[in-house]
Amino acid sequence: MMRIDFTKMHGLGNDVIVLDHRDQDFELTPKLITHLCDRKKGVGCDQLMVIEVSTEANILANYRIFNPDANEVEQCGNGVRCVARYLFEKDNLASEFTLRAMRNDIEVICHADNSVSVALGVPSFEPSDLPMQVSQRLSQYHVEAAGRTLEFGAVSVGNPHAVISVKNVLDTDVHGLGIAIQEHELFPQSTNVEFVEFLDRGRLRLRVYERGAGETLACGSGACASVAVGRHWGWLDEQVIVEMPGGEAIINWAGEGDEIWLRGDAVKVFVGHLMWA
Repeated sequence: MMRIDFTKMHGLGNDVIVLDHRDQDFELTPKLITHLCDRKKGVGCDQLMVIEVSTEANILANYRIFNPDANEVEQCGNGVRCVARYLFEKDNLASEFTLRAMRNDIEVICHADNSVSVALGVPSFEPSDLPMQVSQRLSQYHVEAAGRTLEFGAVSVGNPHAVISVKNVLDTDVHGLGIAIQEHELFPQSTNVEFVEFLDRGRLRLRVYERGAGETLACGSGACASVAVGRHWGWLDEQVIVEMPGGEAIINWAGEGDEIWLRGDAVKVFVGHLMWA
């Protein structure tokens, strides 16, 4: 039997398991990932965050992200805040440092109120960056899904997002529409789907159907994607409060070509260990 130590955390209710691979040796198999993420037979989480050693002096650590279906994904805005808070406390760090994900280097600021700000890179509206199977870049696209024609904006913030404006997020069939869009041929690698109620120029209400996880209480990258699309449409100001079922995030984005910043809480829930054969 092998002992694997872990830390359970959450950002705005988006719960993650943090595994520190720097100081313990284990084989990260699909069986282990799905077991850890299972809410009935394992620990349970929306995403598994695995910290690995960085070989570059300017990068504190690398991290990898796995959904409960064991597929590795590009980014998790709430998860990286949890990783940052974990490292800040465990390694007794200065408040600002840089982490590396699959595609991006992520600047981090840990605040005194236990919130964490992360720069999730430069949003891209190029279809090939999601990827999305369309012939040209547009401000809005159309998709036939679940018997409806839906308009949406598309953006990558290190991972793919389809953003849909709705009148009331509480009355929206997030599950049915989310699955239909994720399985559409437009998205060969699937996509996260955001359902957004734009309240005013500085606030929106959001529900997200995440790729590989289903609806979650919060999605940091989804909050950033929704603000990026809303600003692209001319509907939002530079700073926006995003209301999600798990709480509020603050997004700052100057505009196309600039990095987008996400700020929200990062909370340690408990620490534990798993005996794994």
